[in-house]
Parts: sequence; C-alpha cells; structure tokens
Amino acid sequence: MLRPSISIPRRGRGPLWRDPAVRSLVFQVLLLATVLGIIAFLVHNTMANLEARGIRTGFDFLDYRAGFSISQTLIDYSSNASTYGRTFLVGLFNTLLVSALGIVAATIIGFLVGLARLSPNWLLARLAGAYVEIFRNIPLLLQILFWYFAVLRSLPSPRQSLSLLDGFFLNVRGLIMPAPELQPGFMATPLALVVAVVGTILLVVIARRHQAATGRRWPVLPLSLALLIGLPALVFWLTGAPLAWSVPELAGFNFRGGMQVLPELVALWMALSIYTAAFIAEIVRSGIQSVPRGQTEAARSLSLPGGLTLRRVIIPQAMRVMVPQVTSQYLNLIKNSSLATAIGYPDLVAVFAGTTLNQTGQAIEVMTMTMAVYLSISLIVSALMNLYNARMSLKER
Repeated sequence: MLRPSISIPRRGRGPLWRDPAVRSLVFQVLLLATVLGIIAFLVHNTMANLEARGIRTGFDFLDYRAGFSISQTLIDYSSNASTYGRTFLVGLFNTLLVSALGIVAATIIGFLVGLARLSPNWLLARLAGAYVEIFRNIPLLLQILFWYFAVLRSLPSPRQSLSLLDGFFLNVRGLIMPAPELQPGFMATPLALVVAVVGTILLVVIARRHQAATGRRWPVLPLSLALLIGLPALVFWLTGAPLAWSVPELAGFNFRGGMQVLPELVALWMALSIYTAAFIAEIVRSGIQSVPRGQTEAARSLSLPGGLTLRRVIIPQAMRVMVPQVTSQYLNLIKNSSLATAIGYPDLVAVFAGTTLNQTGQAIEVMTMTMAVYLSISLIVSALMNLYNARMSLKER
C-alpha cells in the first residue's frame, strides 16, 4: 500500500542576530568599548582637574636629582648625583632581593615542616603542627615587628658583638660578614658554570634517550655534580683564583671592611619566610595525602625503601596538586614584602612610593609605576610556575 509522502519545509539559517556566536561577539565588543570609554573618561577628567589646579604630569621627574640617601643599595647610588629614576631601580632590586630570599627559605622550611607533620614520630609531628598553627594565625605585621624590635634591636652594640669564626659578627646594626672582592679574570668562572649547566642539561636529555632505547641507566647524578663543580673549580684554579675577601675588623665603635646585612632585611626576611612556610607546609601535607594509598602499597610490595618511595613515587604525583597552591603563596610573599615600610627597609614602596612621592608630588605616575611593577612580577612568577606545572603534569598516552 502506497502512502502519500509528506514533505516538511526546511528552515533557513534565520537572521544573523540569532546566531549565539555572533551575539556573544557583539556583547563582548560592546562590553570592551564600555570599559575603554569609562577609562578614557576617568583619565580625561583626572588630567583636566590636575591642569586646572596647576599640577604638572608626566615622567620628567625621573631625571631630577633625588637628594636623599638610602641605607641599602645593590647598585651604585649617590644622594648628590642620582636621580629619582635611580631610586626606582634601587627600590625594585631591594624588593626582588627580599622576595627571592623569602621564596627560597619559605620553600625549604615549608617542605620540611610539611613532611614532619606526616612523620610517624609523635613528638616531631606535634611540633610541626604547633609551628603551623602558631605562625599562620599571627598577623604578618606583628611578626615583622617582633623580629625587628624584640629580637634584633635587643642585640648588643658593635663592641660586644656576637662573633662566629672571627669573621661573622652579629649586633644591633645587623650582620657583618666577609665580602668578596672580584679580581681581573674572575668572570671566566661564572661563564664556566653556565657552560656546565648547559652540559648537564644535555647530559640528562641524552641519558633519558639512551635509557628509553636500551633500558640502561647512566650515572647521571655523579656526572652532573662532577661537571657542575669540577669545571668551574678547574677554571677558577687555572685563572689564578681571582677572588679576594674583605674581612671585617672592629675599629673604634664600628666595623670596617666586610659586608653589612641590615637588621631590617633580616627581620623582614625571617618574618616572610616563617609566615609563608606555615602555609606551604599545609600545602605539602595535603598534597602528599592526596596521592592514593595504593601507590605507597605498590612501592612497598616492590621492596622500595621509604625514602626512595617518597622521592620517586609520592612527591612527583603530589607536585601536581601542590604547585598551583604554592604559586599563590609565592605571590602573597612578594606582595607582603611591601610591609617593609613598617620597619624602614628600603623596598620599592618605601623608597619610591614613599619618599619619592612625598618629594615630587607625582602621585599618579609613582603609584602607576609601583602597581605595574608588582603586577609584572606576579605575572612573571605565575608564568614560570605554570610552565613548571605543565612539565610536572601527567601526559596522556
């Protein structure tokens, strides 16, 4: 029996504005235009108000002579000749110094405390837990003030300094230690170190390919250490050991020679490191506990030692969980370094957003540059940590 066929008319694509992709693009363009319009209005309004009040704008002030001294400078600086642009660089390098030192120390302390919290030793685990609960629940500013005023400012005067090995002296003015003095020809040694690092990377790559092809492992660790230590040491010896040391000596009421580490730097570094390490310790603990227990049992079934199991099985898998959270703590440490103004450490905020701003009155330019620096540092650190996290993540096969 034949049935009449019913034809259903096909609909066309319809108006363009009904396409979700087109609507989404239009809304995004409108939102972007609105945001840019608001920013342009604010900038125009601000410039008009500044001009009406006779306030000059621009970055010409960076070429003006600063005329004030800075207690710690990692680059050449003179209060009589250096400019405000130079003060910006001095503050920037001081901020990078304390941030780098804090990140290294906080990572080491936090990793050790996190492992101690998981230790089967009852006393060690309880001490690690007390460390975390105490230091992460005390405001960072109070910890900075404690280390500076209660600890470092109560040290003896230079004439009664605490001495170690007749070369390191600790007193109320800070830590005085021997300072290296580079001699002609010394640059060949760090160049040899760079070559050794590149050689070590090539060695690791070749060793992995050799192991994948033949199943045999090379002694990569001894060869790498020999290359990293032996090559720079050999170059240093062949160039005549071009390095001398300036040893501090007490002369009158102060020390001459050597290198002085300000108590403000020590207090800020200790507070940032100890405070951030308490959070990193919890990240390490939670990351290790996130690894399935079957991984540990499988390693034990293969008779792997506990230390080798931790290094080769547990930690590599836990790093996928730990790295994003540790990155956030690194960024917090960098931003928290701005609390240095509380004890007078000459970081970027104290030197540039503080003294320079007060002397020049260029509030918009100074604060814009300062915020741009912290934003740039945070983005760079995040990008580097994301690259590392991508290398540590599991690859699908």
